[in-house]
Amino acid sequence: MAVLTDAIASSDRMNPSLAGLPRLVPPHPALAERELPLPAYLRSIRDNGLAGFPRRAFEEPITRRGLLGRSSYVLNDPEAIRHFLVENQANYARTTGTVRILRPILGDGLLISEGSAWRHQRRTLAPAFTPRAIDGLVPHIAAAVTDGMERIVADAAAGPVDLFTAFHRLALEIAGRSMFSVGMDQYGEELRDFIAEYSVKIGRPHLLDIMIPPGWPVPLDWSRARFRRRWIPFLDRIIAARQAAPREAGHSGDLLDLLATARNPDTGAPFSAEELRDQVATMILAGHETTAGTLFWAAYMLALSPELQERLAAEARAADLTNPTGCQSDGRLPLIRATVDETLRLYPSAFVIVRRALGPDTIAGHPVRKGDIVMVSPWVLHRHRKLWSDPEAFDPGRFLPGAKPPARFSYLPFGAGPRVCIGAQFALIETVLSLARLLGRFRLVLEDREPILPHAVVTTQPQLFAKFRLVPREPAGA
Repeated sequence: MAVLTDAIASSDRMNPSLAGLPRLVPPHPALAERELPLPAYLRSIRDNGLAGFPRRAFEEPITRRGLLGRSSYVLNDPEAIRHFLVENQANYARTTGTVRILRPILGDGLLISEGSAWRHQRRTLAPAFTPRAIDGLVPHIAAAVTDGMERIVADAAAGPVDLFTAFHRLALEIAGRSMFSVGMDQYGEELRDFIAEYSVKIGRPHLLDIMIPPGWPVPLDWSRARFRRRWIPFLDRIIAARQAAPREAGHSGDLLDLLATARNPDTGAPFSAEELRDQVATMILAGHETTAGTLFWAAYMLALSPELQERLAAEARAADLTNPTGCQSDGRLPLIRATVDETLRLYPSAFVIVRRALGPDTIAGHPVRKGDIVMVSPWVLHRHRKLWSDPEAFDPGRFLPGAKPPARFSYLPFGAGPRVCIGAQFALIETVLSLARLLGRFRLVLEDREPILPHAVVTTQPQLFAKFRLVPREPAGA
């Protein structure tokens, strides 16, 4: 087992470019001194997964608790995580509860498929997510960000803005424009209604989702099936309309083009119509939800740190973003990129990676039986006392050029191993560009000083949808 005290992965002194800034420790949930009793722990899975981790999970390399006749492990040792997510990842599958909850809305897309189906999809999708392919999508991202900023400008003129909702609209617009080359004016409201219905009513884990074996129905399965009977025709309608639309002169390819023309490198087989629909659902839903959350938490951190916000705004206004391709990796926006990275450390969108053991295993000396639950929680991992210096503090200096990089397998905002998020580069581009555009135009001021705590069921969201005043900045060069 690795010695965790050797893995401290944070800047021990402030990067010179951030010198003089006050230390910011944002509000965070109080840690339970002891493990929750089983009934309370199961409620936390349904209501707020962050409440289920006791203090010792943030201090020990591996923690274990009993769970309905099985063992449940939380891994924070980098070597144990490597074994789990890379070396023996084939021994671990999605849990029954995860599949029950996600399949009605994502189908059998890349996120929840397993085995040979997953390998076929991953290999077929890979060419659509190379750096060159993503660069080809940047014009769609930039156009969506420009239009989204104009909507935020209009909202700001009317008073304080609910940025969480505004960022959801923006991220959905980016996803729709990148997928279909068109804005989401026609379909956006209906799509948002579908997502809200699912997440509020039937997308939350229930005890029976966890306890009942695969193949046995639970009460919510009927509601999920009814939802899917309406959801599939809606997606098919959007895809059919896009495929029937004439191409404009100078049209640059979109993500649907890349998915529709993708071929498995081994068999030459394309996606079937059903597979294509499931990939579209996965890319739109998984992508926009996580980007919106990251933008919100970054905005909240910067509203709490006005001095840091001004440094980011100066960087954004000085950068030439006429052609934003590569803007998050070519040195134009290093502080904004570092701020996004640090936001993903403190507020990872996917707060937990949960798998069920398909067979026996040994992880760092701990025996794992078939059916045991093994998890890595980026929420815990990124705040672990033995892996990070001053882990609760918001310090983008950790990720600035020249800073000591995080220890391997201690920073996993997009997962790791064969199942690392295929859209990570896309997500970083849209988040960095959106944040740069926003800060270049506005100063963000919290309207309400009530602390905003994170709340996690599927993704890490704010418990309170706070309002922000967006104060226009003077035009550059004025």
